[in-house]
Amino acid sequence: MTQDELKDAVAAAAIDEIEPWLERDTILGIGTGSTANRFIDRLARLRDDFKGAVASSEASAERLRGHGIEVFELNSVGTVPYYIDGADEVNAHLHMIKGGGAALTREKIVAACADRFICIADASKRVERLGDFPLPVEVIPMARSYVARELVKLGADPVYREGVVTDNGNQILDCYEFMIDDPVAMEARINAIVGVVTNGLFAARGADVLLLGSDAGVERLTSA
Repeated sequence: MTQDELKDAVAAAAIDEIEPWLERDTILGIGTGSTANRFIDRLARLRDDFKGAVASSEASAERLRGHGIEVFELNSVGTVPYYIDGADEVNAHLHMIKGGGAALTREKIVAACADRFICIADASKRVERLGDFPLPVEVIPMARSYVARELVKLGADPVYREGVVTDNGNQILDCYEFMIDDPVAMEARINAIVGVVTNGLFAARGADVLLLGSDAGVERLTSA
């Protein structure tokens, strides 16, 4: 199967995962990226079965509205029963690196407000140890150089993602050559650096369910 076909398969599996639990007042949390987009496209046929969605990016919000799905502000919703999103890397504990699309802060906020986080990914995203994918760190612009120096002290090779401004008006440093042995501890350590908004480690709040697509089909995994 091609990567696009694998993304289609896990998006369809996520629909099967949530469809029995949808109610007319349900508001879903929806992520960002190519796999999440495929989920949004499949969600369109169910738009009359639930109330709407909270989006983790302006791009996802626009796609949802394009399918006739109402988009709500998280502040007016409070919590969501499900958050569905992809990952750039995911390990056996369902800790993830996310943020390749620069939406990590909003993704992390919606995930924190979700009862269940369903991660949808193809098998190439599953790793034994996080870090081959460069870890994104969202920073306040005036703190970019300071944060970069602090990240070097942690062993990372931070690179400014030029030309990228997040939906929050901030900048991204991508940490290369940075293998992570303890994702929970490293997530907290990076977040404690002054000027960091958040980083792309989703470990303190990882996924509850991983739908992993491969040539053999979609495997359903739960956190270890």
